[in-house]
Amino acid sequence: MAIAKPIRVLGLVAIGLWIFFIYQVFGPTKYPKGPGDTLKNMDRDPNLDPTGEPEGVLWRATDGYGLGAEGTGRINATLLSLVRNNEVEGMVQAMRDLERTWNSKFNYPWTFFNDVPFDEEFKRRTQAETKAECKYELIPKEHWDIPSWIDNELFEESAKILQENDIQYGAMKSYHQMCRWNSGLFYKHPALANTQFYWRVEPKVHFFCDVDYDVFRYMADHNKTYGFTINLYDAPESIPTLWPETTKFIAQHPEYLHENNAMLWLADSERRPEHNIKANGYSTCHFWSNFEIADLSFWRSQAYEDYFNHLDRAGGFFYERWGDAPVHSIALGLFEDSSKLHWFRDIGYQHIPYFNCPNSPKCKGCQTGRFTDGEAWLHKEDCRPNWFKYVGMG
Repeated sequence: MAIAKPIRVLGLVAIGLWIFFIYQVFGPTKYPKGPGDTLKNMDRDPNLDPTGEPEGVLWRATDGYGLGAEGTGRINATLLSLVRNNEVEGMVQAMRDLERTWNSKFNYPWTFFNDVPFDEEFKRRTQAETKAECKYELIPKEHWDIPSWIDNELFEESAKILQENDIQYGAMKSYHQMCRWNSGLFYKHPALANTQFYWRVEPKVHFFCDVDYDVFRYMADHNKTYGFTINLYDAPESIPTLWPETTKFIAQHPEYLHENNAMLWLADSERRPEHNIKANGYSTCHFWSNFEIADLSFWRSQAYEDYFNHLDRAGGFFYERWGDAPVHSIALGLFEDSSKLHWFRDIGYQHIPYFNCPNSPKCKGCQTGRFTDGEAWLHKEDCRPNWFKYVGMG
């Protein structure tokens, strides 16, 4: 017996609705979109505007920056790099750039760190790139080893999940160790015991602009704690519990919150709401710490020491992929006066695939205002617009 056409239509509609319901319940989660999720809303890069040196008194490469006893103008600072022996080519290239554009005028020492001893080739080739002193330091085993409270079986399972979610380096044990060391242990090395400022330099990075003033003196004289060039969104899948652990810590230590903090930058949910949702309240904005010029006093403060110890015990450096960049950035954004965080817009810099390229006659080799030479969608990873919105360009 044939089924009447209206009944057949209603049946098909019911099946369609049921399939739609199942998809809504069990299909991929849909997240709201914000202005930063489309390339149509990209902000104009302020680096397109003419870029000069920072305001105020600047120390020039005149008397006081010679070698040895003639270096009376240098303050207590170093260029710092965590690097392996097999990265010597990339390290030499980065040194060559920075020596040419800046350090050949000021002769600040280089301090290299490795979890194994540096070989003679690395020492010979790096020392040949600078007239300044080079120090080659071994990381203490207790600073590099995975801490005793980390469950190795759980770490292995977590690494598989990170890998399945396409989290870069998530399955590399050494990467987790590096992130932890850069977050809370590098400044405890005896070689830095009497050092106040450092400029972090990684292999294969590029520097494009002549800088004719002492950046360390600038930091000290203008009461700056931290300097950055690039400000990005992180992968929220790599840090899902970092912000919840941070809020727990703040609840325990409200006295550490600075009254002029950058909380709005850290907790923004408007520009890219999906990031905030997946990271459980954190915008994922962070300073890209492969470039950072900083005062070690901040990392040695009681607030940061307590914060790092809290995070370390939570296990996220190994069970997730907490990087030193978001950890540093969250701490600075919460516990420091945001006016002491400085965008070095005049320092041309690249770490693949991102740039900071000023509009200055002192810059060569990069395209003014260019943020990335990668795929167009990478422009969405720029979090500087939020920094400028909530904090400013100082």
